[in-house]
Amino acid sequence: MSQPNDLPATPANWAALTPISFLKRTAEVHPRHVGVIHGERRFTWAEVHERCRRFASALQRLGIARGDTVAVMAPNVPLLLEAHFAVPMAGAILNAINTRLDAAAIAYILEHSEAKLLIADTEYHGVIRKALASLSRPIRVIDSHDPEGPGGERLGEIEYEALLAAGDPACEALPPGDEWDSIAVNYTSGTTGNPKGVLYHHRGAYLNAIGNTLVWDFGRHPVYLWTLPMFHCNGWCFPWTVTLAAGTHVCLRRVDGPGILAAIAAHEVTHLCGAPIVMQMILEALPAGHTPPGRRLRMMTAAAPPPAAVLAAMQKAGFEVTHVYGLTEVYGPAVVCAWHEEWDELPIQGQADLKARQGVRYEVQEGLQVADPETGQPVPADGQTLGEVMMRGNIVMKGYLKDAAATDKAFRGGWFRTGDLGVTHPDGYIQLKDRSKDIIISGGENISSIEVENALYKHPAVAVAAVVAMPDERWGEIPCAFLELRAGMSATAAEIIDFCRENIARYKVPRRIVFAAVPKTSTGKIQKFRLREEAKRLAAEAAAGKASA
Repeated sequence: MSQPNDLPATPANWAALTPISFLKRTAEVHPRHVGVIHGERRFTWAEVHERCRRFASALQRLGIARGDTVAVMAPNVPLLLEAHFAVPMAGAILNAINTRLDAAAIAYILEHSEAKLLIADTEYHGVIRKALASLSRPIRVIDSHDPEGPGGERLGEIEYEALLAAGDPACEALPPGDEWDSIAVNYTSGTTGNPKGVLYHHRGAYLNAIGNTLVWDFGRHPVYLWTLPMFHCNGWCFPWTVTLAAGTHVCLRRVDGPGILAAIAAHEVTHLCGAPIVMQMILEALPAGHTPPGRRLRMMTAAAPPPAAVLAAMQKAGFEVTHVYGLTEVYGPAVVCAWHEEWDELPIQGQADLKARQGVRYEVQEGLQVADPETGQPVPADGQTLGEVMMRGNIVMKGYLKDAAATDKAFRGGWFRTGDLGVTHPDGYIQLKDRSKDIIISGGENISSIEVENALYKHPAVAVAAVVAMPDERWGEIPCAFLELRAGMSATAAEIIDFCRENIARYKVPRRIVFAAVPKTSTGKIQKFRLREEAKRLAAEAAAGKASA
């Protein structure tokens, strides 16, 4: 007898996947457990749930309807955490805005996303006022005055806490009509033009929240410190992940080394995320004779892999570092350097070499490959053959808002094309070698800027390294290194160049060393487009000087 395969889905056996369901369950099961800490304020999960219901109710009373966009501009404070639940509970789409953007960028995002409402921390009202003045249409504004913040000018019609007070504490979440419905729109950095709006759906947010718990062995009741901006890829989905695990969100308005260490000690933090620059902040703030905490303390990092010296220092300080890789287009992290217990026996340099690899796909991602960008065929797993990193599955974005051409280009061949170049090792782990635009072609030879940066990080005086192409009359391009040195340490350009010659092939050695502050985004990523512009300026300056001589 054949099995029927045409049975319809019913409310008894199907529900659209959405991370807003995590909040209700956690509030029901752990109502008295502390869910949020912010300065002197504490909210239990029952209180968080009520605040989010009031928030959702208030949004609906303001006329926010299914499919509308609600923009929020705030640091890592309860408002932004609550918005990750309340905005989709009202059926709307959350746009968390980068707090370091200028007025023009904020205005573009508000216009492009067609935001119906902006809720903003008063600290940013100076730049927001300028952004609002350039909009082609009016937008409603709600102020948020955080007691932990510096305050600022009022622009809105009501303050956030007053908005909550007027909301209905019994408001029920409006579930998505389809798990493919958009839950958030996040904007890329826009380094080569206007930023793109990356659309996330409820299903992907739900699955990647679960994926985070799996790759990090999250357990029950973690204490998570917010050192990663919540506006960045929706905090890598951790607003939903920590809530799923009935953990405690420890909000941190200002991210600096002393503040991080104080919060870890005060709240017995177990987990935190951040770019390598956050690790540097921690290490520089450690007091002499620091004793590691007696509990397991885990940190997840992305962007550049941690250099061996940094990894060793973090381990000595009591931090277990997990390296992940992802992009805005894949909900944050989607690849993890899954660790093997036998690797613990390796010397620290061997461990660092392994952690330099991006690794394998998240359990909730369906496909990951390094392939020939023209044919789409996987490259040999030899650790040498270069190809483009591609992904597919449920934690790939819906697409770019109002940009079908860019979406089609990104999804060419049925895979999301990351634009990152890498290799596949014999054990299946992938390793990035560069962004396609960051490869340096010198005299016909391809030079990986990441490889050169890894060599520079081995120098004891180097704190931050970034390598870009500099125009050169003879070679076409040459490597140019921008360096920040560790506090209290020194090095000359000649010393750095000699050091590189001992660690990499001579043609890969930087021909120009620049000691200067390296520009970074608000999430700690190095802004190489600005360094490429500076390298071009320096090359033109040198050529002009040579000609005049």
